[in-house]
Amino acid sequence: MVEVALRIIGGKPLYGELRVQRAKNSILAMIAASIVVDQGETVLHDVPDIEDVERAFELLRAVGARVRYDRLSKSVRIDASTVNSGLLPEDITSQFRGSVLFLAPLQIRLGYVELPSSGGCDIGTRKIDFHHRGFARLGASVQHFDDGRTIIDLEGRRFRGALLYLDYPSHTGTENLMLAATMAEGLTILENASVEPEAVDFGNFLNAMGADIRGLGTHTLFIHGARALQAIEYKPMPDRLVAGTIMMATAIAGGDVSIHEVEPAHLRIVIAKLEQMGVGITVEGKSIRIRRSRYRRLNPINIQTHPYPGFPTDLQPCMAALSTLANGASYIRERIFENRYDYVNALLQMGADILISQNNVCVIHGVEELRPARIAAENIRSGAGVLLASLATAGESVIENVYQIDRGYERIEEQLTQLGADVTRIQPELSPLPAL
Repeated sequence: MVEVALRIIGGKPLYGELRVQRAKNSILAMIAASIVVDQGETVLHDVPDIEDVERAFELLRAVGARVRYDRLSKSVRIDASTVNSGLLPEDITSQFRGSVLFLAPLQIRLGYVELPSSGGCDIGTRKIDFHHRGFARLGASVQHFDDGRTIIDLEGRRFRGALLYLDYPSHTGTENLMLAATMAEGLTILENASVEPEAVDFGNFLNAMGADIRGLGTHTLFIHGARALQAIEYKPMPDRLVAGTIMMATAIAGGDVSIHEVEPAHLRIVIAKLEQMGVGITVEGKSIRIRRSRYRRLNPINIQTHPYPGFPTDLQPCMAALSTLANGASYIRERIFENRYDYVNALLQMGADILISQNNVCVIHGVEELRPARIAAENIRSGAGVLLASLATAGESVIENVYQIDRGYERIEEQLTQLGADVTRIQPELSPLPAL
């Protein structure tokens, strides 16, 4: 893989209109679920060309499916009739936490699955033992090995309905167990299910395929098992996290941007917090307009992350970037992932004033301006946060390890350039900036 970086010439306000990509966290579950369809093609539309989606396609091919992705139309056609392996290759799963979403469909299709490991963003403890406990309650045999492998066997090749409870309303846990229950014999009740829009979108996708899932959007799901699911065509929901990132990019750089084909209801708390900071927000139908004068300081903010409908942990780094330029002290409390403050060192290099308190509160005292720097994207969302900070600097910054940003954002430099930013993709050695 060729190493690339982003070069950002900051200080340019954003103006214009755009449409955001469809939701990664819906699409990955849908790609995995296509495995259970043994006849016909599952077709997904508006699938973004991002690295996590490419890893999901690689996993499909590794287990025997046929995948045709048209990058022009952004449609993918998946023929899973030839799926013949339950072994997920470690060289793919180690890069891609979404590999856990392949556990349920491979058990349904083949009766077993072996997962060596799962990668993704190193943002803290994200155990999947509640996935395994759920599969066990549904009738599977789960074995763990010292080398990190997990092998799950489904005797009789069909799950049995059961009462399930999630200790935490994880959207991946909900999606995995919801799919398993969809193909179980009898009724499954899933308590403390995720109500995140992406989990609801996935449930709607399964229902369109012939599932019987009731209670979507609530914390209790009632799932009556079906004998089979059918191949369908489906367009996933817009990506609220990408929309939120563009909203905050406009807020930090200044300007006037309209985002179309989004679901404003999914961004209510983000809109409210940006308005508290002094950003002008107008909602009209499926469009959101963001306005801010560069000559007016932002107001400081207090936020605490929480599962939906609370403030999303995935947008917390972007809010931190905004807070570095606020007129006062902001307080950010991360309640989901303990390593979510991994962007702090990069922002400190840029001149931010940040302290992590003894009780793990991120205290940010706003400064007049940030300075450019050479920094690295630690993961998808912290990479987005430091990118936003770079847009506000008066000078040239370089962000390395762009693969992390590319895992969730489709050609982010093109979207920002379309709005007037100066962001280009380069090879790191071409940058004239010295290492800091």
